Amino acid sequence: MTAFHFAPACAADFDELLALRLRALRVSLEALGRYDPVRARQRFTEQFQPAYCRHIVVEGRRVGCVSLKPAADGLLIDQFYLQPAWHGRGLGSQVLQALLAEADQRGLPVQVEVLKGSRANGFYQRQGFVLQSDGPYDNYYRRAACVAA
Repeated sequence: MTAFHFAPACAADFDELLALRLRALRVSLEALGRYDPVRARQRFTEQFQPAYCRHIVVEGRRVGCVSLKPAADGLLIDQFYLQPAWHGRGLGSQVLQALLAEADQRGLPVQVEVLKGSRANGFYQRQGFVLQSDGPYDNYYRRAACVAA
């Protein structure tokens, strides 16, 4: 297991987090013919809410970010990106488990939107997320709240 902690993000982190997003998604977006840094900046601008965004920190270094936002009927995991060097090393699962534990403490379900064709689809399914619907470019998953008896 990798020791990590969350640190709050702020509006001044926008460019750093956008660059992380581009690095993390580039391969998947290119495979779909949808890699466009200008569009990515626009979409990130529309979705970025610093109050809900957290840096993922390992050994004093920012290696990723994630947002856990209120949604209509629970919580939404958004902007979950790790530096490519951290993919496949178990850190994403650890971070997700920490977020799910927060949701479970509050008795809330969790939703996530995943780019079609991304390896992240299997990642979320292995963590108990169920496909609810799909759009032209994204799949929409939900995990029911797990409340301790």
